[in-house]
Amino acid sequence: MRVVRAFLADIRGATAIEYGLIAALISVALIGGAQALGGDINSILSYIANQFPN
Repeated sequence: MRVVRAFLADIRGATAIEYGLIAALISVALIGGAQALGGDINSILSYIANQFPN
């Protein structure tokens, strides 16, 4: 019975899952931000490249 109580009281697994979810959300936010800025950066660099004579 003590083993079952110890297993139910152990929160290390839940903490690891929470950290995993936080890391996943941060990753999704970074990917979304990179995709949103990617087009803008490409436009800026293309504009700069077109300012130089061929």
